[in-house]
Amino acid sequence: MRSEEQSRSLFGISLSNRPKWQQFLICSSGFFFGYLVNGVCEEYVYNRLQFSYGWYFTFVQGFVYLFLLYIQGFNTKQMVNPWKTYVKLSAVLMGSHGLTKGSLAFLNYPAQLMFKSTKVLPVMIMGAFIPGLRRKYPAHEYVSAVLLVVGLILFTLADAHTSPNFSVIGVIMVSGALVMDSFLGNFQEAIFTVNPETTQTEMLFCSTVVGLPFLIPPMILTGELFKAWNSCYQHPYVYGVLVFEAMATFVGQVSVLSLIAIFGAATTAMVTTARKAVTLLLSYLIFTKPLTEQHGTGLLLIAMGIIMKMLPDNNTNNHKRVASKVDRNLVKPSYKEEQIQLGFDEEKRPLV
Repeated sequence: MRSEEQSRSLFGISLSNRPKWQQFLICSSGFFFGYLVNGVCEEYVYNRLQFSYGWYFTFVQGFVYLFLLYIQGFNTKQMVNPWKTYVKLSAVLMGSHGLTKGSLAFLNYPAQLMFKSTKVLPVMIMGAFIPGLRRKYPAHEYVSAVLLVVGLILFTLADAHTSPNFSVIGVIMVSGALVMDSFLGNFQEAIFTVNPETTQTEMLFCSTVVGLPFLIPPMILTGELFKAWNSCYQHPYVYGVLVFEAMATFVGQVSVLSLIAIFGAATTAMVTTARKAVTLLLSYLIFTKPLTEQHGTGLLLIAMGIIMKMLPDNNTNNHKRVASKVDRNLVKPSYKEEQIQLGFDEEKRPLV
C-alpha cells in the first residue's frame, strides 16, 4: 500500500486531502528553503572560515534536530517501528552526512555537486534490490534521469574550469557518500511502504538517536573531535551558524521524508538534483558570473530531463497497479519475509 493514503502533514500543514501537485509543491518548497540556506552556511563555514570538520558539524547538527523534535512534542511512545529497524539506516545516514560535509575540505562546492548530482541513477538501480520495495522504473524515467545528471555535470564543469579543486581523497569520500545515499532513500521508502503509519518525525528522531554514536569513532580516530572543539572554542560564533544551518536543514529533512513517503525515493532524488541546479544558477545570478555556452547546454538538458519526468505514463501506471495486486496475492510469504527483514513479524507487530 502506498503511504500517501495515510494521514500526513508537514509542520501543521495537512497533505492528505490535497491534490498531488499541491503536496509536491509544499514538500518541495520546504526542501528548497532548508537546503538553500544550508548551502549558504556550508559555503561560509568551509570556504570563508576554512573549517573542514564534517563529522563534528554533523554531530552538533544531530543534537539540534533532537531539540527541535522535543519542542514539537515527539516521544518514543509514538513509535510504530522497532529500534532495530533504524540501526542500518542510521549508520548509512550519518556516514553519508559526514562524508559529504568532510569532502568539502578536498573538493570545491561545484566539484562536490558534480558527483552528488549523479545520485538519482544509483537510487533508481538500488530500488530493485531493497526488501519491501523491489521497484522498477519505465525507460523514459531513466532517460530523464540521465539528461538531468549530464546537464548538471556540464553546468558544474563549466565553473570547475575556472576554479578547480579536486583531490583523490575528496573523490573517494564523495563517492562513498553517493553509494550510501543510493541505499538510504530506498530503505526509507521501504519502511514507509511496509508500515505506512511511520511518521517523518519518528524516522528523523530514531535515525538521529541511533546514528549519533556512529560519528564518535571517526571523530576520535581522525583527531577531528579535539581540533574542531578547539577551533570552535576560539570562534564561538561558529556554533551560531551551525545551529541556524541545522534549523534550516531540519525543515529540509522533514520535507524530504515527506516527499519519499508520498512520491518515492527516485522522484525525491530528482528533486534534490534539481535543487543543486537551482543553487548553482542562483550563485551566478547573485554574483553576476558570466554564463557560457556550456552553461546554457547544461541548463537545456536539465530542463529536458525535468519535462520528461513530468510526462504522464498512464499505461505503465495501470500495468504496475495490476501487477502489484497479483504479486501480493501470489507471493505472500516473500512479502512477509520482507517485512521481517525490516523489523516486523508476520502480523506487522514490531520485533523487540
